[in-house]
Amino acid sequence: MLVEEIMKKEIVTLPKSASIAEALQLLHENRIRHIPIIDDNRSVIGIVSDRDVRDASPSILKKDADQSALENEIQSIMTHDVITVHPLDFVEEIARVFYDEAFACLPVVRDNKLVGIITEKDMLHTFIQLTGTNVQSSQIEIKVPHKPGVLPEVAAIFGARKTNITSVLIYPYNNDPNFKILVFRIQTMNPMPVVQDLRDAGYDLMWPNNIAEPKV
Repeated sequence: MLVEEIMKKEIVTLPKSASIAEALQLLHENRIRHIPIIDDNRSVIGIVSDRDVRDASPSILKKDADQSALENEIQSIMTHDVITVHPLDFVEEIARVFYDEAFACLPVVRDNKLVGIITEKDMLHTFIQLTGTNVQSSQIEIKVPHKPGVLPEVAAIFGARKTNITSVLIYPYNNDPNFKILVFRIQTMNPMPVVQDLRDAGYDLMWPNNIAEPKV
């Protein structure tokens, strides 16, 4: 999935000469947490967060607090060195940027011009969709040998039952390089027939656990 597929294209921006008061008003009116600061060519020259604005604002606990600080230009509190991403970057790859840098948002730039913005909330929503947890489904986790061809072998068992697969994830199995975990989400509220097929084929199920159902 590409960044351009999930980024917000309607972006609230400010020039560096805007006041902190203007930023505060835009943050509240639009219920956003970040404002990119751009120049006349729409190049990103900074970014300001709601925390930056809050820290620079007079305390609401002080009745006679000096309000003049709100008239300072936004460039006095903005972050100058802004990391940006490209619309054609893969979402899965920029997730690492969010994690490593502990960012809450990233401006999206093409040809040195701001074209969008992506937030940690956008990322979370995307991964919910990628994992298939946004639709009614059942989850099955299978321990398999780490070898070529094992995924289509397992998927064929679902196909034989004409079971629709919503998503597939692959995880390492502890620290053992000889095995991996396949996580399937399937569109059925009764996964037991295909679960039994997997057991009969000799696969180790991590979920549901690998204890066979009692026969009656």
